[in-house]
Amino acid sequence: MLCFLLQLNQDTDPGLWRHIKDLYDKQPYTIWSAVGVLVLGTLAMWIAKKILTHHFDKFAAKTHNIWDDVAAEIFRKTNFISLAALSLLIAAAILSLPTETMDIICGAVLVVILIQAGIWGNRIITFFLTRYAKKREKLETGAGMPVSVFKFIAKLLLWTVLLLLILDNIGVDVTTLVAGLGVGGIAVALAVQNILGDLFSSLSILLDKPFTPGDFIVVDDLMGTVEHIGLKTTRICSIHGEQIIFSNSDLLQSRIRNYRKMRERRVLFSVGVTYQTPQDKLVAIPGIIEETIKACENVRFERSHFKNFGDYALNFESVYHVSSRDYMAYMNIQQQINYALFKRFQAEGIEFAYPTQTLFCEKDN
Repeated sequence: MLCFLLQLNQDTDPGLWRHIKDLYDKQPYTIWSAVGVLVLGTLAMWIAKKILTHHFDKFAAKTHNIWDDVAAEIFRKTNFISLAALSLLIAAAILSLPTETMDIICGAVLVVILIQAGIWGNRIITFFLTRYAKKREKLETGAGMPVSVFKFIAKLLLWTVLLLLILDNIGVDVTTLVAGLGVGGIAVALAVQNILGDLFSSLSILLDKPFTPGDFIVVDDLMGTVEHIGLKTTRICSIHGEQIIFSNSDLLQSRIRNYRKMRERRVLFSVGVTYQTPQDKLVAIPGIIEETIKACENVRFERSHFKNFGDYALNFESVYHVSSRDYMAYMNIQQQINYALFKRFQAEGIEFAYPTQTLFCEKDN
C-alpha cells in the first residue's frame, strides 16, 4: 500500500524517491522501523482485535447489559484494512515524508476510516433495530416484523453522510454537489411521487399500527388476513384463499375495520314468528330467547325485544356479546342458540314465520 501511494505521488513530487533513497543510505534503520511498524503493528492490532472480540463475546453471554454486546459487534466488524491503514499512517510519520505525500496518505487513511465507521454504524443500526423488533414481538404479534423499512432509511442516511465526507476529503465541491442533488431530488420526487407516497404510507402503517401481520381486516367489500406489509404494498390473504394486494397509500385512504383489535363481538340477530301466535306466547318469547342465550358459555346477554310488525312476521330483535374475537367461536355459539330456540319453540307450539301471502275471497250475493 505504501509503495502504491508513493507511486501515485512520483510524478507530482520528483524529490520523493530521492528523499527515500537518501534516508535509506544515511539511516537505514528508519526505513526498517517504518516497515516493522507497518507489518508488526498491523498484526498486533489484528491479534488484539481477536482477543477482545472473544473476551467481549464471553462477557456478553453472562450479562444482560447491551453495551458489551455492542462492543463485541464493533470489534467483530473491524476490518483488517482499517488496522493496516492506521499502521501505515504511523509508519509514514516515522519516515518524515514530504508534505504532498503525507497529505495523500492521510486522505487515503481517512477514507478507509470513514468506510470502517460506516461498517460499524451499519452493524449498530442492525443490532438495535433487531433487538427492538424482538422485544416488540413479545408484546404484540407481528410488531417486530416491519423493521426493514427503518433499517433501510437509517443506513441510507448514514452512507449518504459518509459519502459526502469522503467526497469532500478528496477535493470534490460538496456544496455544489448537494445543491445539484437537491434540484435533481425534486425532479426525481415529482417523477416517482406515487412510489414515495406508498413509502411514507408504509411508514405511517408501521408507526401508527392500524393493523399488523396476522390481523383480520375488512377494506370496503374486501376482507382477509394481513400477510405482509411492504415498502409499496400490503398483501392480504382473503377468506377465499387468493392474495389481495393493496397499495399502501390507497389502503390508508380507505375505511379499515380491524377485527383482531376488538375485545368482544357484538351480535344482533332477529327471529320472526307467525301472526297466528297467541298473545301470551308472544309475551314469553323475549324471556325464552334470554334464557337460551344465557345458557351458553362466554356470552353476555344484552337485550331482546318485540321489534316490529313485518310484512309476514312478528319480528323479535336480540343482542348479545361473545367474549372472544374468534369468528368460529361466534358461529358455534350462534348455531347453539339456533338449535336451542328451534327446539324450545317446537315445545311451546310457536311457529317460525316464512314468506307467505293470505288471500281473502269474498263471495258476491
